[in-house]
Amino acid sequence: MFANRHKELQLLNDEYASEKFSFSVLYGRRRVGKTTLLKEFIKDKPSIYFLVTLENFNIVLKRLQNIVADFFGDSFLKSLEIKDIKQLFEYLSQKEYEEKLIIIIDEFQYLTKLDNSIPSQFQYIVDELLKNKNIHLTLCGSIISMMYEQTLSYNSPLYGRRTSAIKLEAIEFNYLKEFFSSKSNEELIELYSILYGVPKYLEVFTDSGDIFKNIEKNILNPSGYLYNEPQFILQNEVNEPITYFSILEIIANGEHKIGNIASKLGKNVQNITSFISKLIELDIIYKDVPVTESNPLKSKKGLYFIKDNFFRFWFTYVLPYKSQLEMGNTNFVLKKIKENFNGFVSPVYENLAISYLLKNYELLKCGRWWDKNEEIDAVGISEDFLIVAECKYSNKKVGIDILQDLQEKAKKIVTNLPVKQYVLFSKSGFTNELKGLQSEEIILVEAI
Repeated sequence: MFANRHKELQLLNDEYASEKFSFSVLYGRRRVGKTTLLKEFIKDKPSIYFLVTLENFNIVLKRLQNIVADFFGDSFLKSLEIKDIKQLFEYLSQKEYEEKLIIIIDEFQYLTKLDNSIPSQFQYIVDELLKNKNIHLTLCGSIISMMYEQTLSYNSPLYGRRTSAIKLEAIEFNYLKEFFSSKSNEELIELYSILYGVPKYLEVFTDSGDIFKNIEKNILNPSGYLYNEPQFILQNEVNEPITYFSILEIIANGEHKIGNIASKLGKNVQNITSFISKLIELDIIYKDVPVTESNPLKSKKGLYFIKDNFFRFWFTYVLPYKSQLEMGNTNFVLKKIKENFNGFVSPVYENLAISYLLKNYELLKCGRWWDKNEEIDAVGISEDFLIVAECKYSNKKVGIDILQDLQEKAKKIVTNLPVKQYVLFSKSGFTNELKGLQSEEIILVEAI
């Protein structure tokens, strides 16, 4: 399904419309929808698409040779003995193209695994063979670290040569309705809390049926599509998956201070900073600081959270219980999930509330705030005022006590700005008593 990729598609189309040679780099994690985007891009244009597989290089090169030969209807090309990829591009460079030709190399990073001279060969291809041709070259890949190293980093032979680069992210929550047309807002929040916005994961879950049955079938089942997904991703991206796995499990289980994470691993903080940095680079975790910090990069109050909701779910409920799951004791794990499902969803609900405030108010920034004793789910900062918010994802209606508690906590924020509005978000609605207090100052939100 093609959803929420209109900006990226427009960028590719703009590149294609250029009268000059164009060179795009498209990268992002597995299953995020890169190939779907490319299919949409090329559907009405002349194109050569090639998916690299991890096989003998000569076999891979021959397959590409045959695809190019078939595109041009050139049986003679098929009979030639091609020794390297430059020869194929020399053939392509000798053609004239009235309509711009798109050439896509998908999973490009595997090509460089097969032949480490590939980035240098493509430097020659771009600089000498294609620079004056009516061609749009796109290199695409799903191993983020390798794609960056081979195409975008300063040390890459291809550095500075691309005309555009797209890092494809998970789709936004607002687009989940396109995947699950019959789901309620609450059901969509719960699905997003588990699957994040990764299109392939969303497609695996059915639009009808109980969410826990979908979890049991697709995630907790050792034969399920998503049972080992994070393991596959990390093993492709990092060299020491054991340490990364351990860090993520510790964070998933509620420890967010780097000193405490290191302590649980039996290591010094200095020994895990490179691992933390790598997980941030891969968009799996993020560092959060109180929104009022004037210099976030140097703040010592940073806490670490798992950004990818599916990773958070997997490291909370799959990895720690693999022994039970492998023995078929799925009901034990399902019971664990159901016992605190609202609690698991709650942090995602808070993030969605922050996005809601940023979308609906003119704010400079919005995020969590905390000190040694207090915590506020969301504080929005404008030039002249603050907006403070509390989020409750529970089966209980929110009452006046929650508002009063928020008003007291807001007094602890060290700032010269006044609080303009108190916003309360609630899954289950609000008491009649609290509803009676709604005003321009007190805002109640049920549907994010």
